Amino acid sequence: MSGNTFGKLFSITTFGESHGPAIGCVIDGCPPGLALSEADIQPELDRRKPGTSRHVTQRQESDTVEILSGVYQGVTTGTPIALLIRNEDQRSKDYGNIAESFRPGHADYTYWHKYGVRDPRGGGRSSARLTAPIVGAAAVAKKWLQQQYGTTFKGCMSQLGDIPVPFQDWAHVHDNPFFAASGDAGLIAHMEATMDELRKAGDSIGARIDVIAQNVPVGLGQPIYDKLDADIAYAMMGINAVKGVEIGAGFKSVAQKGTEHGDELTPQGFVGNNAGGVLGGISTGQDITVSIAIKPTSSIRTPRHSIDKEGNPVLVETFGRHDPCVGIRATPIAEAMLALVLIDHALMHRAQCGDVKVATPDISR
Repeated sequence: MSGNTFGKLFSITTFGESHGPAIGCVIDGCPPGLALSEADIQPELDRRKPGTSRHVTQRQESDTVEILSGVYQGVTTGTPIALLIRNEDQRSKDYGNIAESFRPGHADYTYWHKYGVRDPRGGGRSSARLTAPIVGAAAVAKKWLQQQYGTTFKGCMSQLGDIPVPFQDWAHVHDNPFFAASGDAGLIAHMEATMDELRKAGDSIGARIDVIAQNVPVGLGQPIYDKLDADIAYAMMGINAVKGVEIGAGFKSVAQKGTEHGDELTPQGFVGNNAGGVLGGISTGQDITVSIAIKPTSSIRTPRHSIDKEGNPVLVETFGRHDPCVGIRATPIAEAMLALVLIDHALMHRAQCGDVKVATPDISR
């Protein structure tokens, strides 16, 4: 199946089935000489793994990563890096009742028409399980970017269904099961109660996730068809269940006037960041700010009207272990996709424009 490879110079190809023996990826294009071990990757995988709270799927996976190639004596060699994550709690029988029908709002119907062969266990189609190796690959990208430029990544949930989650401080993100940057105990309790009610009802809910990259060098990205923001949007839409992407002011730009939207330049830096860190498809050196909308999952146990393969009307109920809000574990995934875009563009920039120097100061620093 085509479509499982992402990136040009730092290229990732994923493989595996959600309920098969293992999942993984091959990273092609990682620069040599980067100190790397499983200990650099595992913490990122632990942030997104299932079963971390009662509000996500109760599938129990350690998501223990193995590096099979591309590292010798503790450093990358420049050859492909193969990452393997063995499935430990797969139950393909969970999908037996949907093998002959189509979940409303899911890729089952379109996948069947396109390929004519269907693996209902989540085989390579768009299984959320395959975001694990992407997060693993991005851990490599994050380490390289941090060492080269000091680039760091942060993310949080800014809305759960119809519940806004006002930003307070990044320090709170790891203190609750939602990646919420809020220390409001009442708000977190309300979110938990909402999820408890949702599970009892057999329904699902969407979310909004915000991610930023800081200490990004100025100059990444190429006009016209390799714009940095275009590639970021493309990457974010590659995450399962994402239905919308904003960069910087996003759709707020519609109501802004030019005198408000255009970030003025001063010797001390930019005044504002409506651009989201990208102008003309090229990074400004400011924070890159991205927001994504995640739809409610279609894998719910509430009966929904659909058809079977013969076109007969049926009621579809999806049993098994699913996230009632896939957005809860999406923050590390959104960070990962942003990191993969940035390392790809950083390597392209180094190749073509690495020796370009101008006298104008970098006002974002």
